[in-house]
Amino acid sequence: MSKLNYKLLTPGPLTTTETVKKEMMFDHCTWDEDYKKITRDIREKLLKLAHVSSDEYTAVLIQGSGTFGVESVLGSVIGEEDKLLIAANGAYGMRMADIAQRNKIKYDVYKTGYDEIPKAEEITRILNENHDITHVSMVHSETTSGILNDIASVSKAVKEAGRIMIVDAMSSFGGVDIPVGDLGIDFIISSANKCIQGVPGFAFIICKKSVLENSKGNARSLSLDLYDQWKTMEIDGKWRFTSPTHTVLAFSKALEELEEEGGIPARNKRYSENNKLLIDSMRKMGFKTYVSDENQGPIITTFFYPDNKNYTFDEMYQYIKERGYAIYPGKVTDAETFRIGNIGEIYKEDIEKLCGIIKDFLNLKENL
Repeated sequence: MSKLNYKLLTPGPLTTTETVKKEMMFDHCTWDEDYKKITRDIREKLLKLAHVSSDEYTAVLIQGSGTFGVESVLGSVIGEEDKLLIAANGAYGMRMADIAQRNKIKYDVYKTGYDEIPKAEEITRILNENHDITHVSMVHSETTSGILNDIASVSKAVKEAGRIMIVDAMSSFGGVDIPVGDLGIDFIISSANKCIQGVPGFAFIICKKSVLENSKGNARSLSLDLYDQWKTMEIDGKWRFTSPTHTVLAFSKALEELEEEGGIPARNKRYSENNKLLIDSMRKMGFKTYVSDENQGPIITTFFYPDNKNYTFDEMYQYIKERGYAIYPGKVTDAETFRIGNIGEIYKEDIEKLCGIIKDFLNLKENL
């Protein structure tokens, strides 16, 4: 049976280039010096993308999805006597609370509405009133809604209060320029299958070395021990346990293609233009966005269903998928919504085709 080929309009995994896919046709030995050099090169390039130097920061790769990376940081860096404040305005912020609970980490949650950004002033107040809080974490691009949180203001508040700042930049790093050192971020986490446009298989964490050094012995997990993973990679680029070799090769190629495109500024421009075209076109068809224009990020957009709709998400999804694209169901719990991403190997013509398909679908439903 032939497979239906379609492009992913999702926040990752996403549509990759044919050249990135072809890199996975090669079977590599993990002990081979050529392979270890690829790991070392990836780590160096990630530091450059974060605008930090190897004197102050390091990059650590960890097997698994992005959530594995987040759990690696929270479970390795926060000690038994420490306490975490989680600024959450979506499912991925709340997932940090689940991780903290499972790892028996002391934590509080500062929760806002899914269409509201956490306020730096409120975080300052909380930190001033709770001197036992040692770490603060938040999501940058919260794909629950598509909102882009203000990590610059929050990081400034956290550093002024003398706390450690952890950022989940899963679906923004590589697509939104983040001057990690200038913002004072101590740990920033992302994944191979997001804006750098690789495939799933590992997460990466850019860490401030001095803070990472202080985490020695804190890890609550063997396989997710961030400090031990770093120390092993520092020797010659070898991973502690079996690495996802095909994903690593694809990611190395994806980094090359990011540079060829013009780096993060060029990729951000493409994503932002995709997003603006999408929103403008959808609004012309009567769809409203869940997040305000002021806080809307360029990665994924949540749309409300029209009040008078006569179709289900599954009907719309199948119609669109049969014509070449896959979209996302809604993740906001208090509203009936769906989501459309525009990252990956997606261009203006894809957005135009998608919106034409949706328009045809609406016309079809109106004429039934």
